[in-house]
Amino acid sequence: MSVLLEFAMFPTSKEGSSSSPYVSKIIDMIRNSGVSYKLTPMGTIIETETISEALKIVEKSYLVLEPFADRVYSTLTMDIRKGKNNRMIQKIESIENKIGKVKT
Repeated sequence: MSVLLEFAMFPTSKEGSSSSPYVSKIIDMIRNSGVSYKLTPMGTIIETETISEALKIVEKSYLVLEPFADRVYSTLTMDIRKGKNNRMIQKIESIENKIGKVKT
């Protein structure tokens, strides 16, 4: 099974207008987890083999931010498919096979 989860998470009760100091802590945790991921300007996409594993990354992300904020905002979108894996790459390749190379 392949679970693609796109999410954004950041503290709303913080000083300053930039969330990058906090988001970078989450990305570092994801990078060290060994989970496949892709950072985008509006969020992060991870791919796991189970829903439980994907949601654990979300929970760990919150725990990274908890010491820094009284309030945390998050959005999550999931695409779950049985019998497939490596879909972060395959979904892009499927489009490129139809129209040629795209920016990623």
